[in-house]
Amino acid sequence: MNETTRRDVLKKMLAGSVAMVAAGGLPACAGASAEQTQPPVLKKNINHSVCRWTYDFLSLEALCRMVKEIGFSAIDLVGPAEWHILKAQGIDSSMCNGAEISLEDGWNEPANHARLLQNYRDMIPKVAQAGYKNLICFSGNRRGMSEEEGLQNSVAGLQQLMPLAEQHRVVMQLELFNSKVNHPDYMADSSAWGIELCRRLGSQNFKLLYDIYHMQIMEGDIIRTIQDHHAWFGHYHTAGVPGRHEIDQSQELYYPAIMRAIVASGYTGYVAQEFIPQKEDKVASLREAILLCDV
Repeated sequence: MNETTRRDVLKKMLAGSVAMVAAGGLPACAGASAEQTQPPVLKKNINHSVCRWTYDFLSLEALCRMVKEIGFSAIDLVGPAEWHILKAQGIDSSMCNGAEISLEDGWNEPANHARLLQNYRDMIPKVAQAGYKNLICFSGNRRGMSEEEGLQNSVAGLQQLMPLAEQHRVVMQLELFNSKVNHPDYMADSSAWGIELCRRLGSQNFKLLYDIYHMQIMEGDIIRTIQDHHAWFGHYHTAGVPGRHEIDQSQELYYPAIMRAIVASGYTGYVAQEFIPQKEDKVASLREAILLCDV
């Protein structure tokens, strides 16, 4: 099966998505899900979110309405051009983006540093001014570079930003990806590499976005990793393995146990659903994922 990535998600959506975007509303297939007026009562042990790109066949306004209907109030991976929509809807930007160059061109390459430093020096104060906290970043691809060289290069660039991030209380979050299926050659493809980068930077304003889907593919042992290394993790993403689809019984991870491990670690940040819905009722898919993770 060809895995779907953020870059080609729109090509994989079911027929009718274009019509939904034009309408700016919830999918007609939602049926009873869209008609529900009272959101479920969530336990509030987990701060829930959903990644914008996985429901990109909806307008952002419609997605805001959907998450409020389900009973939570945060969306991941929204940039400053759309923050006003979130604020009008009373929705938090749980992970901001827009300063990065690309997933492939990141901090491990010194040639990218001048542009990245300019981008992030501009973005960090904007994130803080908007009242948000988290800002995503990426290692970039190896392109023949050793892991040690990549660490040294990343430290050289990122350490120039840490005083600004600390001043504005913004947390830079480096996302871990798998290089086996979705992101060939990506450098930060293990928790060990990311943790070592955190150690060398030595700032509470630099954390790892621990993507459970990606790390299950690369190394497994998810719960033990969370138990042993949660201090380095500032954000979590979910998706089903294999396929990056719903986190139900069709895949190999048992998310209630993973969520209990996250809660037991004392984590108080966000857990964002990043699965690509494949079922006809995509609203129900998100509702079911939220309830499954609401331990």
